Amino acid sequence: MSETTSDFMVKRLQAWGIRRLYGYPGDGISGFLGAVARAGDGMQFIQTRHEEMAAFMACAHAKFTGEVGVCLATSGPGAIHLLNGLYDAAMDHQPVVAIVGQSSRMAIGGSYQQEVDLQTLFKDVACEYVQTASHPAQVRHLIDRAVRIAKVRRSVTCLILPNDLQEVPYEAPPRKHATIHSGVGHATPRVVPSEADLERAAAVLNACERVAILVGAGALGAAEEVTAVADRLGAGVAKALLGKAVLPDALPFVTGPIGLLGSEPSWEMTSHCDGLLVVGSSFPYSEFLPKEGQARGVQIDLDGRMLSLRYPMEVNLAGDSVETLRALLPRLTQKTDRSWRDTIEKNVAKWWKTLEERALVAAKPINPQRVFWSCRHGCPTAASWPPTRARRRAGSPAT
Repeated sequence: MSETTSDFMVKRLQAWGIRRLYGYPGDGISGFLGAVARAGDGMQFIQTRHEEMAAFMACAHAKFTGEVGVCLATSGPGAIHLLNGLYDAAMDHQPVVAIVGQSSRMAIGGSYQQEVDLQTLFKDVACEYVQTASHPAQVRHLIDRAVRIAKVRRSVTCLILPNDLQEVPYEAPPRKHATIHSGVGHATPRVVPSEADLERAAAVLNACERVAILVGAGALGAAEEVTAVADRLGAGVAKALLGKAVLPDALPFVTGPIGLLGSEPSWEMTSHCDGLLVVGSSFPYSEFLPKEGQARGVQIDLDGRMLSLRYPMEVNLAGDSVETLRALLPRLTQKTDRSWRDTIEKNVAKWWKTLEERALVAAKPINPQRVFWSCRHGCPTAASWPPTRARRRAGSPAT
């Protein structure tokens, strides 16, 4: 049996390092799923209970692995169901490729069963790249560009596959005019702002006495650099939702979450700071940031489109968080007055005591906060439950 177009596409995805797909079967994508089955252990297919969950799982795959997430759906309603999860990926800047089925090429335009204008449907959520395959020789560069653009732009891309095309023999693009011969591979560049902009940013932060740092998903992997800058500036660090894993909450200068479900120390810090350094975050709630004009601002983001969007920044640094913070650190002056940092750490300690008191309030059947407090500090034995205040003082904070 000759290699089908779908067989080639699965192999091409493997060449890009993709080994797992999330989706739900249907007639419109069955040819591609047949190729996935023929790939055996080389490609794992995770069948979800609903297409929407396939898109959410592909997004989660991208978040937790750093790889491109791929989801599959059949034509018409199956493709439509992907949208909610794909918008989650788009808004969180996660690289996800959606592969969706479509009516056969001969039927397109004939109001055929489950025929939907998928090109129009996906053009918003997959604004960086959405294409419909029409010829076997075309799928090579469609796969290559969909994966590469998703990685480079950290965005959603979409490939639409008519179901008859999925099972026709694959044809390599001929070497002639008006053909595309694409390749596999992507290298992440080192993106650092200019020397002049780094100097400007350092001058602003050095002039401030009470610096607050806000980190988001763009600061993941920059824990060492964020900590070093915070120590140099005597600053505290608040975390947007997607930046919770940047630094552990146990650090005394980490004020925890910010926003509608934020902590009191984060609110106090941003309410009284005179300098704001935002690293890799597009935190949306401006009412939890300093009042306009209260603080001088510096922002670091790899995507220049997100700079100075939530707060009017004085210096905007387009660059990778790790590389930019490393380049910025030698230019920062060590703060000798630690009163601001001491205030932040006292507020954090007070907040943890408040959380403990709330968690240990008796409730029937159980106080939900107690469950999470116990998980964080180690669950006590049955014999020591419920904890007494004397036991808490003698042992760990949770017991």
